[in-house]
Amino acid sequence: MSSAEDPKDFLEPTRKTTGRRRVTRTLRKPSVDICENLRHYLTTYNREQALPIRYNQLERFQMGAPLYDANGEDTLWETLIYEPFIMRQLNEGLKRVYAILKAGGDESVMEHLYVDRIDYCVFGNSKPFRIRIVNSRNDNQDYFYVKKADASRIYGLELEHLLSPNRMFYITFGDTLVEEHVVGLPGDIFIDDWMESKRLKAIRIAKEMIKFNERCFVRLLGDMRPYNFVVGITPDFEDTQLRIRAMDFDQQSYDGRKNFYLPQFFKENNPIVEFCARHIDTKTALQYQHEEHALISRRIDAIHLRLKALLDSMSNDTLAPRENVMQLREGLATHYKSDRFLRCTSMGALVRESLELMRERVVG
Repeated sequence: MSSAEDPKDFLEPTRKTTGRRRVTRTLRKPSVDICENLRHYLTTYNREQALPIRYNQLERFQMGAPLYDANGEDTLWETLIYEPFIMRQLNEGLKRVYAILKAGGDESVMEHLYVDRIDYCVFGNSKPFRIRIVNSRNDNQDYFYVKKADASRIYGLELEHLLSPNRMFYITFGDTLVEEHVVGLPGDIFIDDWMESKRLKAIRIAKEMIKFNERCFVRLLGDMRPYNFVVGITPDFEDTQLRIRAMDFDQQSYDGRKNFYLPQFFKENNPIVEFCARHIDTKTALQYQHEEHALISRRIDAIHLRLKALLDSMSNDTLAPRENVMQLREGLATHYKSDRFLRCTSMGALVRESLELMRERVVG
């Protein structure tokens, strides 16, 4: 994986422990308003649409009850209770939101749907509401999220959509952000229950972790502890494929510590990092790094005008305190042995420089 100095302990002072699921809370990142340039970008690429429900309407709940998983452990979500007339309004509005998100606004898909549950998480920066939608004909369920719109998170979602193998479906409307559910096993559950499975090839786990590590680092997506990414497992005709993908984008280009953008340096990821080290050698790891850089470079070629518009907005936005930008640019300049980063005065400029340097090295 990417070379760096000795691992740092990135654990923050507050922690909540619930049985096997251990959650470390980072200090809450201030929310960043959507600027005019970003709003124009979202409108141009059909991310901004009028919605029948806004975030603040979901805040009118009476009370919440802790939500437990199948093992009786606290999930850190609360199931909310609303007044009946408010719930009726929310039910119709949220079904229409789901139709916009999933079917381009075709409300014919709503006929057999109902809102089964609304959950709320107080730990996330975006204070998300999770909506469970159920089809009454076959009991099939799906989820989506309603969150406070934060420019950092939106930049993260869009960079993931453009530069990774994953497509991200989300909509903004004023101060409201609606996101599709990211399907997969939470990283901590994968590490505990699946990583050593004989049904999975160790080399494929190692390969995907290396690629994920590189994707996060070159576009400066931080805080990829196990509960902030998921692992998708797909049976293939001869074997099983894996993909690690981020599901939390609150820490896109905010922190000043370089290692904060390298998943390999979080102590919670130690089990999977050590697993990779046992099953892959340095030469092969470098090969997978180069493969991922080449893939990102091809994606940039395909969407360079759209990416330029996004990075132009990001470079002129204030996503982090000046001291974070200064600390990170020093760290990146040392890591890459390139003074080019020292010219950057914003997080967006650092992302642009990181991508440009990666592309030059791929071509060279």
